[in-house]
Amino acid sequence: MTEYHADDYGISLRQCDRIINCHTNGLLNGISIMPNSDILEEAMEKIAPYEDKIAYTVHLNLKEGHCNADPALIPHLTDSKGIYNVFFGKYVISSYLPFRRNVMRKELAIELKAQIDRIAPYFKDGEIRLDGHGHYHMIPVVFDALCDVIRENDLNVTFIRVPREDVPLYLRHRKEIKDFKAVNFVKVAVLNYFAGRNLRKHADIFKRAKPYDFMGVMLSGHMSYDNVSPVYKDAIDRAKAKGNDIEILFHPGSVHEEEACAKLTDPGDIWFLVDEWREKEADALLRLEEYEP
Repeated sequence: MTEYHADDYGISLRQCDRIINCHTNGLLNGISIMPNSDILEEAMEKIAPYEDKIAYTVHLNLKEGHCNADPALIPHLTDSKGIYNVFFGKYVISSYLPFRRNVMRKELAIELKAQIDRIAPYFKDGEIRLDGHGHYHMIPVVFDALCDVIRENDLNVTFIRVPREDVPLYLRHRKEIKDFKAVNFVKVAVLNYFAGRNLRKHADIFKRAKPYDFMGVMLSGHMSYDNVSPVYKDAIDRAKAKGNDIEILFHPGSVHEEEACAKLTDPGDIWFLVDEWREKEADALLRLEEYEP
């Protein structure tokens, strides 16, 4: 099975419409839902007519907007207003400082549980799927806290995104891909390392939440038709040969409306979500042909 997936669902109602269009007129069959969305009920009403054909995932978020838990319980994750103020590098450093790691792990567990609790009612049969905004969930201290929540609450988690990619797959098509970014090689190396660590340390979690093969970080932010079309069939074939499903990740939900942009708090998200590449990624989902070997 191939999941053509869109992250960041629920930032604004117009953005939700743009993502839904990628399903009604394209290949999209999976979405990740922002658990701290201030329009969550309306966003889920919009997607409800298609729920039998779209897989829902909790988009665990530690970088954009306001926390879900009481800010007083997670002072090391947010500012005094409850806005997230710890970013990727600081979480990585905290993962390897024993005292800091223990403090962060406890607070992260509180916040991650609050996020899962908000989206869980929308899952059928109590089965829960998880991934992370900016792939923060793969950082060791965050993933350890997430596994604490899963075990302590006996959650029926059936999928956790593991964004681990095969670099040679892309190198074989290097002359056809127009937008290789050097920084994405670094991202892939870091996430592949964290993936290996998390899969080893929490093997019990993955006995049920078997990860899919994955495509989306090496071309992160630039998953246009021109870039994806030379590669995706090979990626699907590779997953099929291993007996795996595959998730192909896009970010087709552009945000242009002034009111929606004003709510964004993470500088990286602000430029990312208004960038013209969001329309190009939506176009890819509309133009790519479904392929199952």
